[in-house]
Amino acid sequence: MRARFMVVAVAALLAGCTVGPNYVAPEMAVPPAFVGPQATVGTTVDPARWWSAFGDPQLDGLVERALKGNPDIAIAASRVRQARLQEIVARSQGLPSVNASASPSHIEFSKNAGLSSIARAFSGGTGAGGTGSTGGIALPGSGITTYSVGFDASWELDLFGGVRRSTEGARARTEAAVWSKRDAAVTLAAEVAQAYFALRLDQAQLAAIEGEIANQQRALTIAGNIAKVGLVPPIDVTRQRASITSTQARAEPVRADVDVRMHALAILLGEPPATLMTELAAPSVAPLGVPSIPAGLPSELLRRRPDIRAAERDLAASTADIGVAVADMYPKFSLTGMSQLISTALGNLFSGDSLQLTASGAAQFPLLDWGRRKSTVKSRKEDREQAYLRYRSTVLQALRDVEDPLAQIAAERRRNAALQRAIVDAQSSAKAAESQYRTGFVAQNTLLDAQTDVLAAREQLVASDAQLRQLTVALFKALGGGWEQAE
Repeated sequence: MRARFMVVAVAALLAGCTVGPNYVAPEMAVPPAFVGPQATVGTTVDPARWWSAFGDPQLDGLVERALKGNPDIAIAASRVRQARLQEIVARSQGLPSVNASASPSHIEFSKNAGLSSIARAFSGGTGAGGTGSTGGIALPGSGITTYSVGFDASWELDLFGGVRRSTEGARARTEAAVWSKRDAAVTLAAEVAQAYFALRLDQAQLAAIEGEIANQQRALTIAGNIAKVGLVPPIDVTRQRASITSTQARAEPVRADVDVRMHALAILLGEPPATLMTELAAPSVAPLGVPSIPAGLPSELLRRRPDIRAAERDLAASTADIGVAVADMYPKFSLTGMSQLISTALGNLFSGDSLQLTASGAAQFPLLDWGRRKSTVKSRKEDREQAYLRYRSTVLQALRDVEDPLAQIAAERRRNAALQRAIVDAQSSAKAAESQYRTGFVAQNTLLDAQTDVLAAREQLVASDAQLRQLTVALFKALGGGWEQAE
């Protein structure tokens, strides 16, 4: 009966209580639907590999290489491993610690103090240099050698839940690190896609410039031929040649941008800058489409976006930290036990008579700390408030990250359609101006202006196509897909 009572009492002590606030996930009021126009519900895109929706195998390969080789992803993975180790450390604080020890020791007694002097006094001896009786207490030699082996254990009882709150916070931080790694993967995939499309934009603009140079060279031949028969002055040839030179000069910065884009892409892949110079030198042979994707519901965004999930876990960890600080205001109770075998003779060390047991308990009560503990609790509460505000800000920014590209994509599609019509009109005007220039009905300035309009329209259309892809990538990123490939 008594043993049963002791078991129940110990269990009650160990269970104790857990001080501090219990974490409750925050509820954010979000709109029932996004305002911006969306793709039809029937559109199917794999969110785990959203970049494949563009239909470009080179882009697929680059993103997958980046997710495997980028240093930032490796750093994020290291932080996850570190957080898991810290979780083990926090959990171990609530468990007993056991140590083993073994030691021989020898005490050599002083001949002028301690037991030797006492022995001489009781035996009737004199001090140094004196004489006395030869009888009295006989000492067992000039020193003592002791051998000991044993175990000691100590345990600080978690009566008020400080260790449990610490473990709870460490677990939440591990989960936050996991979601932060996933957020890094989402960001990286988007950066690779945007850098790739920026490269393809420069290459397309370079191709448009080179195509216009070819048209201008044809016009130069025409100007030279009709100048020979006297239909136009020789200065027309000079002007056309100057126009070609000016267009060629426009191509050089674009060529440099192409190299810079390749360098940036290689760094994102975790490779040396010049790695992709040969691989991506030729423009993409795959048609660069612009997929239409449904944004879904705002409530789904809260569950899908890694940065929101990481911010929520940070809030949970901050809440647990309050409990750790509150528990520090309460008394601390600890148990210590020691079991040793001690003997002055090595041969008798492991006999039953050598056993020595020690047990003790301790209590520590906080009395005066000049407000340190209370201030720590208040500071942890402010940490939680800041974590909540960061979470709220992250949710609001996530909603904007979706709404902005939805509105911009719709506007850019309308602009793109207008530019397609404009380039058809510009090409027709240039063709008519060239025909009229052949027969002398229009001046050369009219032809040069028409050629400039064609080049400008082509560059704007190419830029609009690239902008549509960039905005689509931004929408994919805002929806939080792609981290699954980095797991």
